[in-house]
Amino acid sequence: MANFNHDYIGNLVMRAQADDSDAFAELYALTYKHIYNYAGHYLRDEYLAQDAMQETYVSALKNIRKIKEPSLFIAWLNQICFHVCYDIRKKNDAGYDTEISTELMDILRDEHIYHDPVMSYEDREQTEALNKAVAELPFNEQQVIVMRYYNEMKLEEIASAMNVSRSSVKRYLISGREKLKRKLSFNDGTSDRASSGREGR
Repeated sequence: MANFNHDYIGNLVMRAQADDSDAFAELYALTYKHIYNYAGHYLRDEYLAQDAMQETYVSALKNIRKIKEPSLFIAWLNQICFHVCYDIRKKNDAGYDTEISTELMDILRDEHIYHDPVMSYEDREQTEALNKAVAELPFNEQQVIVMRYYNEMKLEEIASAMNVSRSSVKRYLISGREKLKRKLSFNDGTSDRASSGREGR
């Protein structure tokens, strides 16, 4: 797990916001391995990961003045990279945002989110509702849900990509699922016990 000096990075960000190109170059040098690792885990293709990394830093340079908390640069950069990777996957796989893993569907079914037994989880309307709910989650929960259930990544892969502990990934998953149930307005008060055993791998 990479350790970043966020105060030092914050100082570099403020210098970069004042058009110090050397400061941005140092930001790149300090973070590019982390971003490439993130994109590599997400996209599972070294060439696409390189494209994603390049696009991430182009966007970061263009928008760096928008950062209100310079010490949170890494989290901000992760958000850019996540959305870049998502768009690349969607561009290269037309069905990406509809191919939600059966595991998430089973969890939602177990929790009785969808009550109509005739209703198919392949139904476009339901898929769009779920995608919208996922997109409205707090960022850490959103990226974990997408990586786990859309990309079918292992917990260890997600932890490595996000540069967090495995236990943090599990916590984001549980919290994200609970928020999905509330957002979809079908939570009947049942616990998360049906899915707790599935996160051991």
